[in-house]
Amino acid sequence: MEARGPRPLMVLIPAFNEEGAVATVIREVRALHPELPILVVDDCSADGTRTVALEAGADVLTVPYHLGLGGCVQAGYRLAFDLGFHYVIRLDGDGQHDPAYLALIRDTLFQSGVQMVIGSRYIGGNGEHTSFARGVGIVFFRRFLGLILRKQVHDPTSGYVGVNRQALEVFARSFPLEYPEIEALVVLKRLTFHFEEVPVKMRPRMAGTSTITAVRSFYYVVHVLLGVVVNILKYQGGKRRL
Repeated sequence: MEARGPRPLMVLIPAFNEEGAVATVIREVRALHPELPILVVDDCSADGTRTVALEAGADVLTVPYHLGLGGCVQAGYRLAFDLGFHYVIRLDGDGQHDPAYLALIRDTLFQSGVQMVIGSRYIGGNGEHTSFARGVGIVFFRRFLGLILRKQVHDPTSGYVGVNRQALEVFARSFPLEYPEIEALVVLKRLTFHFEEVPVKMRPRMAGTSTITAVRSFYYVVHVLLGVVVNILKYQGGKRRL
């Protein structure tokens, strides 16, 4: 894998035990964008994720032990940055993120100059195929983040995200390890980076089940709140030093 072209872009697919879906996702991306390199970061899966991803034509980085979503995404960002890519678009390996919207996220990244573009299921849609527990968390954090970011974010937990090289450099060095999407937005705010949202529609999972249960959703809210508070304190500390 190498970065090619004046504005090289890579598709990043973090995957943990996604043998049943990841190959289809890769083939869908290939059918629409045969020119784009695809990197699957296999988070030490116990199934055949690595094998089916390679057979479908993606490059695969297998981490030596289970890192969780944030560590898995950071590993992909770090490799993309080291290889010289200017843009990375991340989509999940379970099939919920429709590759048909890759071009919209790419074009918005190229034309807007923002550091991050988020594919939002709540712009022009109602969050179809979102679990109740996740939906409650989204509503809570949408309001909470509005106070911090001074800008509305419709879908703060979306993992369908594109970043440019400025954000890529930051996230390659440090990235929230668990449930990273919300904390990543606060990091952008701390660095005075900017984001935009574009409308996408989510699909049902092709295989497997979501890890966001009612119990884990409570842990999710507490964990993310603590991460946001830490980032706010860093932001205020940086301003004081200035």
